[in-house]
Amino acid sequence: MNDFFRTVLFFLLSIGPLVIFHELGHFWFARLCGVKVLRFSFGLGKPIWTYTSPKTGTEWSISRIPLGGYVKMLDAREADISQLSAQELDGEFTSKSVWKRMAIVVAGPMANFILAILVFTVLLMSG
Repeated sequence: MNDFFRTVLFFLLSIGPLVIFHELGHFWFARLCGVKVLRFSFGLGKPIWTYTSPKTGTEWSISRIPLGGYVKMLDAREADISQLSAQELDGEFTSKSVWKRMAIVVAGPMANFILAILVFTVLLMSG
């Protein structure tokens, strides 16, 4: 039974950084493409810690179950945008070109791919 708990612990310790890098890929490219990021969340379930950046207005959150995460962007398909100013509308996801939206979507898996290259490089260099 001790091996089971150790396996679960190592699984959670390894999946956490993968999820964070994946979501950071989406986050960085969304910001690079001018999309307003409303929330960056690591974990699933009820948040146990939140912080709202005064500079960007992005809410950073850590939730109870460390098995996932998400980046919530300003999106006309999910929120009423009729009350927003023209400047705020410029940061809306669906208003961006198809290429920018594709880059934001692909950035998560690419971040994991780059992380894998870095980890294997360090492992090979360390012997």
